[in-house]
Amino acid sequence: MLYRFTIELSHIDREIYETLDFRISQHPSEIASYLLTRALAFSLSYEQGLEFSAMGLADPDSPALLKLGQHNSIDLWIEIGNASSRKLHKATKTAKQVVIYTYKNAEVLINDIKANNVHKANELQIFAFDEDFIMALEKNLQKNNRWSVVVQQNQISVSFTDQTITTELKSYKVV
Repeated sequence: MLYRFTIELSHIDREIYETLDFRISQHPSEIASYLLTRALAFSLSYEQGLEFSAMGLADPDSPALLKLGQHNSIDLWIEIGNASSRKLHKATKTAKQVVIYTYKNAEVLINDIKANNVHKANELQIFAFDEDFIMALEKNLQKNNRWSVVVQQNQISVSFTDQTITTELKSYKVV
C-alpha cells in the first residue's frame, strides 16, 4: 500500500521549517509501527538530499534512509527498529554518521551492540519513540496523512485534524 505524508515540520532545535511531501510504499512484510517510524525518522533527520532507500525492505543490507555525499559515499545511514549488530557494524564502517530510530526496547538494541563489538558503537545515535505514541499514530494512519510536527528539546508533537499527540524522544548512547 502507498501512503502519502504532507508534513509541516517545525524542528525548532535544528532551525528547520519545511513542508515535506513524500510517499512511502509499505512492503508486504512491514508493520505499521515500522512504517510510521520511517516517516518520523525522515522528518526528524530531514536535510537536503535525504532519501528512502531504493529497494526499501526488499534489500536487507541497505539502510532505511540515506544521504549520499560526494562520489556516492554515504554521509548519513538511518536504520529503523532494532537492526542487527552485523548490519550496524557494516553501517558504521560505511557511513560518516549512523542514526537509529526505534519503536522497540532500546536497551535490547544497546545490549546487542555491546555484545557484538559493533565498530564505532559509541558514535551511534539512538532515538526511541514511546510505544503508546506510535500506537496512537497507528490508530490514525490514513492513506493521505496531513501532519504538523513540532520538535523542541526532545519533545515531539504531531497534530492532525483535531488531535495532537505528544511524546519525548529518548536519546541513547552506547557506552
